[in-house]
Amino acid sequence: MTSLQVDKHDGNEAAGSAAGGDEGYQRGLGARQIQMIAIGGAIGTGLFLGAGKGISKAGPSLILAYAIAGLVIFFIMRALGELLMYRPVSGSFSEYAREFVGPFAGFVTGWTYWLFWVVTGITEVTAAATYMTYWWDIPQWLSALVFTVILYGANLISVKLFGELEFWFSMVKVTAIIGMILICAGVLTIGFSDAGDTASVTHLWSDGGFFPKGIGGTLMTLQLVMFAFLAVELVGVTAGESKDPEKTLPKAINTVPWRIAVFYVGALIMILSVVPWTHFQPGISPFVAAFEKMGLGIGAAIVNFVVLTAALSSCNSGMYSTGRMLRDLALNGQGPKAFTKLTKNGLPLMGTTFSAALMLVGVWINYKAPGEAFNYVVSFATISGMWAWIMILVCQIRYRAQADRGRLPQSTFKAPGAPYTSWFALLFIGMVIVMMGIDKDARISLYCAPLWGLLLAVTYLVLKKRNPEGAAFAKRSTQGGPRRRPLR
Repeated sequence: MTSLQVDKHDGNEAAGSAAGGDEGYQRGLGARQIQMIAIGGAIGTGLFLGAGKGISKAGPSLILAYAIAGLVIFFIMRALGELLMYRPVSGSFSEYAREFVGPFAGFVTGWTYWLFWVVTGITEVTAAATYMTYWWDIPQWLSALVFTVILYGANLISVKLFGELEFWFSMVKVTAIIGMILICAGVLTIGFSDAGDTASVTHLWSDGGFFPKGIGGTLMTLQLVMFAFLAVELVGVTAGESKDPEKTLPKAINTVPWRIAVFYVGALIMILSVVPWTHFQPGISPFVAAFEKMGLGIGAAIVNFVVLTAALSSCNSGMYSTGRMLRDLALNGQGPKAFTKLTKNGLPLMGTTFSAALMLVGVWINYKAPGEAFNYVVSFATISGMWAWIMILVCQIRYRAQADRGRLPQSTFKAPGAPYTSWFALLFIGMVIVMMGIDKDARISLYCAPLWGLLLAVTYLVLKKRNPEGAAFAKRSTQGGPRRRPLR
């Protein structure tokens, strides 16, 4: 197999440690860092900036959309948790796809998730450079270069440093949301600030009702809501480098419900109680609008700092995950051999370097020649991120069926209600994709997917011709069979 396997089923801990040595990664991520990576993965610019568009489309019912989507995300994460406790691997989604669906599925999943983070990194580092102009008049390309080099360097020093960066990035986002909730609570109960006289929870239903745009308007926001949760699955990629995955990963996954309840549902309830939903506009952060309504002029600067942090966090996560995905692909003969190399600290040097270089090229293209071609690539990030969720659910369903038949060991962290909850999540994602097809602004993502799929299919056929044993390798690798040589 391509990654660490903790063999806890026969009670032999030494065997698990030995398996970890085959992969070469170091267990540098502690419980504190894993928790904040899990929290930070669920909080991004989709909340701080994108929620304004959702509010304008659905009004207060956006709260319900976040709650329902949050439940689906919990089903996805519990499905992932069951797989991780069966076999915690750094390759994560692509490794499970390779085992339970087939080598082509692993190939598609690995390269698609890699592309998702490369494209996300390009957009986020560009966004971070743009946010810097709020305070200083410096060239955008210079900020983008500095941010990319710093994050690239941090990812090549140690996995512990990556974890520390994510910890503090996440801490900023969490502090900002909790601060906003407390301020809004003070406005509602004590009545201070300019919004004190008009703030009321009745704003949730008195301005056109809870569904002012109808059920249809709420359904059309589901795509925006699900996109806000992209990257929550990143905690799965950390499995091979967690100090105590059997304890830290389940604990992090089980915090998903309260994270969504507080940071999304709770924050929106408080904001929409202080500021009527009719005051929000697309492209304007609801946090900024709330600060302005309360007469707190510093709000815009605070939110700008927070979204800058969120953008850097996303770029940092992108560099981390892309290196691991490329190495997993290379170890399975589905990527160039150079990507298998690790530094003395157990970090994927070439994979991270290659991805960081592409991020810089993307920034240059976006700065020099922004246009429709670049927008097509950026829009694909959303559908490619959802592909990972689909494969997690499919793999969990297939794993549970084999485990129940006694063909595989049972996971110590079973998903409650599965496989029915996994099927429900798949149907929900399917509905979101249909909504994307209806929405002309989001439809572009669906146009890009077949083109990427065709490119991967052609590439895989060429790869398979060069490595005829590739079709059988995935099955052998998960059963402890010989590892074949990476693609040269």
